[in-house]
Amino acid sequence: MCGSFAISMAGHDKGRVYIILEEHDEVLLLTDGDLKPPEKPKKKNRKHVQIVKKLLYNEEIVEKLAGQNKLSNEEIKRAIKLYCREGNRDVEG
Repeated sequence: MCGSFAISMAGHDKGRVYIILEEHDEVLLLTDGDLKPPEKPKKKNRKHVQIVKKLLYNEEIVEKLAGQNKLSNEEIKRAIKLYCREGNRDVEG
């Protein structure tokens, strides 16, 4: 599931699009490359997000996640922007 998009469905960040960095039981570590960079990911309960069953468009990012390489904030923001640009979701914030 790492590398998939997740949309917050509850909390003050409702409607915000994230990328899943890691998953631990019922907790997901999420990043948006802006307010929540990969160095300080957001911890969110799995039941409070809608997981998009689509991998990232940029294969390089998926490979970096699989190889435990660092993702830059720009790469994350670009992937989320591409996802939103295709009319999948409007991002709040």
